Amino acid sequence: MIPNGCLMFEDESFLDSTVAKMNALRKSGQFCDVRLQVCGHELMAHRAVLACCSPYLFEVFNSEAEHRGGVSLVQFDDLNPKAVEILLSYAYTAQLKADGDLVQDVFSAAKKLKMERVKQICGDYLLSKMDCQSAIAYRSFASSMGDGHLLSNIDAYIQEHLLEIAEKDNFLKLPRLKLEVMLEENLNLPSNGKLYSKVINWVQHSLWETGEPLEKLMDEVQMLYYSADHRLHSGDAAEELLGACVPEDDHAQFVQIKPPRESIQRQASTNFSCSLSSPIGQLSKHEWKCIASEKTSNGTYVCLAVLKGMLCVISLHERCSPQSSPTTTPCLQKSRSLESRGDEPCETPLAPMHYARSGLGTAKLDGRLIAAGGYNREECLRTVESYDPMKDCWTFIAPMQTPRARFQMAVLMGQLYVMGGSNGHSDELSCGETYDPRANEWTRVPELRTNRCNAGVCSLHNRLFVVGGSDPCGQKGLKNCDSFDPLSRAWTKCASLNIRRHQAAVCELDGFVYVIGGAELWNCLNSVERYNPENNTWTLVAPMNVARRGAGVAVHEGKLFVVGGFDGSHALRCVEVYDPARNDWRMLGSMTTARSNAGVAVLNRVVCVVGGFDGNNFLNTMEIYNPESNEWSPSVETLSE
Repeated sequence: MIPNGCLMFEDESFLDSTVAKMNALRKSGQFCDVRLQVCGHELMAHRAVLACCSPYLFEVFNSEAEHRGGVSLVQFDDLNPKAVEILLSYAYTAQLKADGDLVQDVFSAAKKLKMERVKQICGDYLLSKMDCQSAIAYRSFASSMGDGHLLSNIDAYIQEHLLEIAEKDNFLKLPRLKLEVMLEENLNLPSNGKLYSKVINWVQHSLWETGEPLEKLMDEVQMLYYSADHRLHSGDAAEELLGACVPEDDHAQFVQIKPPRESIQRQASTNFSCSLSSPIGQLSKHEWKCIASEKTSNGTYVCLAVLKGMLCVISLHERCSPQSSPTTTPCLQKSRSLESRGDEPCETPLAPMHYARSGLGTAKLDGRLIAAGGYNREECLRTVESYDPMKDCWTFIAPMQTPRARFQMAVLMGQLYVMGGSNGHSDELSCGETYDPRANEWTRVPELRTNRCNAGVCSLHNRLFVVGGSDPCGQKGLKNCDSFDPLSRAWTKCASLNIRRHQAAVCELDGFVYVIGGAELWNCLNSVERYNPENNTWTLVAPMNVARRGAGVAVHEGKLFVVGGFDGSHALRCVEVYDPARNDWRMLGSMTTARSNAGVAVLNRVVCVVGGFDGNNFLNTMEIYNPESNEWSPSVETLSE
């Protein structure tokens, strides 16, 4: 077209063709005048293209001495070469293509190169993929990047899904500040926002007074007192009030904040106000923030917060008065009350555990049901409770040396054995311990070859078997199987599983070890394998009807009873039984309560299930299976029938 006598022509294919040719020149190293050295890898490119796309590189090139046709060298020692290659391709083609596991590295590289549009696209992608399992990891990444927009969106998600996130491993492994708060009579704690503002002020003042690191505060449960002037106090006031009501069998240890250092005490302000030049002002330069908080049950609170720049959990339990029952414990209690209707007899509910527990170890020992460790919304536990069916009561026995959850327990040669698991603050554990009921004490056993969480444990032929579990990153299932000889105190490697799995149910039946269900990554399994120690082989047998992880298992009348668990979406009530003679599974009556990661054992010739998580609450209740009626009941009468 020639308007006004001027030639005008627009070649729509020219730009695409030129871009493709320039990118081909870059990949072949032709006419390149920039060398990017990224962690030992060399990438070639053209100054003009990179200067147009990256304000950071524009500044680098612009600050160089007069360029005389040589090749510029730019080094990066903290970026992923694959991520930088993705950004180079984007600079030439305007197309951003990155595998999901590289997006965070691309984000980091884009931040360094000041490519804001790419940063935004990567951030939006991460937000679209975020779920309750990944939220904590994504928040840590966003914090390390200092990206306020990404942080605010992640924090909004956490605020909406805190209770679901609180069940995940990443949350349970965060550092934890545990608080016991005594209320002055007729007082109530303030709303969550005001409450944690007061907690943060108390933490700042405590660090200022003692001069100790934040980690020191987290070593033990801290005693606080909420006074009529709506302030939190530590020290003698809390000690006097709490000392009257701490239960004798509660193995939690309470500590008092050290007296203020003399030089600092003279400066202490009773209202915590300060200038930026004061010690507290210096502390305040770090990030202090309550991200999300929930009241999880009567008197129990959980909060995800940033204290002095550290992402951590604050667990808080209130005690209403010094005259409270001596059986009060800082756990999520969930009791079931059964009322008689009409002429029906009133049923007595089974006594609940003192502590709500999920991911606990259970076993029958000397006619009693032992429940050890586990976790609730507050912490991983080391306490151990023993249930006496004759008295229908729970009592504490010696606590384990290490807090642990997500483990299983077995009886071997009259002693309890626990191995691996997680303590909620670090990577999976390799340590184990054994309980001698005669001495009422736990002692260490030789460590596993690898750190392992969510592994199955059982005894067979006077040996302890540890099967499957999570790798040290907590995501990938293991095929490992190891056996322990208590006489030689040595571990032996056994044949590997056919399928990687963690959170599987494991038990012994008729001279075989069975591993049931579990998960590979987070995909629930219904497959079942059986180990023959005679020829050291694993063989697949009939699969379950329902895929599940975190189920409990017990042997009763020559059959395997698999109870509850999690199907990937919901905690389960359903129960099924395996008959080895027929090699098949059939469904039984469902429990009264959904339970994942509960404990199962046979007591008084009946199957008992205790604790677990129902999808909303951590449980301390127990229920029993009646084979005659094919029903589950939480009543004492069922146990005595």
